[in-house]
Amino acid sequence: MLVTQTLQRLNDTFVDSERKMPVLFVGHGSPMNAIEDNEFSRAWVEAGKALPRPSAILSISAHWETSGTLVMAMERPKTIYDFYGFPESLYEMKYPASGSPKLARLIQDTVQKTQVGFDQAWGLDHGTWIVLCRMFPKADIPVVQLSLDRTQPSPFHYALGKELRPLRNKGILIVGSGNIVHNLGMMAWQGKAYDWAKEFDETTKQSILSRDHASIIHYQDLGEAAHLSVPTNEHYLPLLYVLALQDEQEQVHFFNEGVTLGSISMRSLSIE
Repeated sequence: MLVTQTLQRLNDTFVDSERKMPVLFVGHGSPMNAIEDNEFSRAWVEAGKALPRPSAILSISAHWETSGTLVMAMERPKTIYDFYGFPESLYEMKYPASGSPKLARLIQDTVQKTQVGFDQAWGLDHGTWIVLCRMFPKADIPVVQLSLDRTQPSPFHYALGKELRPLRNKGILIVGSGNIVHNLGMMAWQGKAYDWAKEFDETTKQSILSRDHASIIHYQDLGEAAHLSVPTNEHYLPLLYVLALQDEQEQVHFFNEGVTLGSISMRSLSIE
């Protein structure tokens, strides 16, 4: 009886609709995109304007890795500055969006194959807030983050993404934030994009367009370009969650295409 009452309260908050919310993968790149006026930040602004207003936002950020899967369950998440060496004006930025314990409980109830724990300590890391401060600058939509279980392989993350599908019919915007190509060790501040970075970015694009999700999940089999582009997978994994949410009839629309700083792909996409 108690479980039924809890589910009813959640359904009263997040109402089912025939219309699915779009899903976004955002190549977030440098934290400076939060305060600089550039092609990337402008595209985020335009993407936000084109979206229907969500009832809440679920962010899957490259910058929250845990052992096990956690979801933020606090009322007032803090803004996290998980970077260093940037201008003081960046550290003065705040994104005071509320959290949503109700959404955290809904996620926990929706995901059946994986135990999802509640977290009260994290907050909105820069993979989340530098994007949302452009898309939803009023910070008036509740935001929750789901962590990346660093102990699990790529197929696990894709399967977990599939379990989140019912949320799209409840007005919840799901945003994956990372980078398809992300090799900080080989960044070239003044240089052009490496050939291997462009190759892997394009290969991934074509696999997305052909709905070849298997190749994207098993990216390690795609050769040297893949190994250089994804030396560690935390920035790549949010893409798997987003692609797992694609229905058969839905199309992919790319924005912010291109590789910057030699080895960072800013490719972003929406599914709707």
